[in-house]
Amino acid sequence: MTDVLLAGIVLLGGCVQWLTGMGFALVAVPALVLLLGPADGVVLANCAAGAISVVGLAGGWRRVRPAAMVPLCLAAACTVPAGAWMTRQLPRPVLLLVMGGLVTAAVLLVMRGTRVAALRGGKGAVTAGALGGFMNAAAGVGGPPVSLYALNAGWTVREFVPNAQVYGVAVNAFSVAANGTPSLTGPQWAAVCVALTTGAVIGHAVAGRIPERRARHLVLLLSLAGGATAMTKGLWGMRAG
Repeated sequence: MTDVLLAGIVLLGGCVQWLTGMGFALVAVPALVLLLGPADGVVLANCAAGAISVVGLAGGWRRVRPAAMVPLCLAAACTVPAGAWMTRQLPRPVLLLVMGGLVTAAVLLVMRGTRVAALRGGKGAVTAGALGGFMNAAAGVGGPPVSLYALNAGWTVREFVPNAQVYGVAVNAFSVAANGTPSLTGPQWAAVCVALTTGAVIGHAVAGRIPERRARHLVLLLSLAGGATAMTKGLWGMRAG
């Protein structure tokens, strides 16, 4: 049953990622953490999101902006170890609470389209990269700070996607190096790979039939539900302990 749930979570995350260009970690991390535990759930999300970013970058690498992405990625490399350390130190209920809180806060900020002066220019790139690196290693969700940076920089969706893929490749590689790989069996790895591929196929097939705005709204609502569930379980575990 665990393997079926695992495949279903990854398939859903992969589908919404290819459908909307965002959302794998936001949708999948809360469920993966509840299913596999905080450590394995986060690292599996890092592996899967990194793989998706590698594939997605293949068609858009010419639109990458090195001047913005170099400081973003270097800042992330500096803060990933702190996020990984926190994941290893905190008790499971506290981790669930922290991860659920980070996912929920990130989704709310993206939904509001928050504009922050600190996320503009070179300093903004460093700030967004540092926040994203810490959040990615600690909770598997490093994309929202970069999304907010792109919003404050006035990037179009066409400009944002390939640059976000570059950041995804880098920050997930750093996170896997810091946290290690998830403890999955061979059949579980096979199920994850098949689910990612199937999710990509489904996402591409339905992308033209669902308005992008509506699809993104659905992704964010699913993410909010997942974040709230993780927080609730963390609070319940702390109370029971």
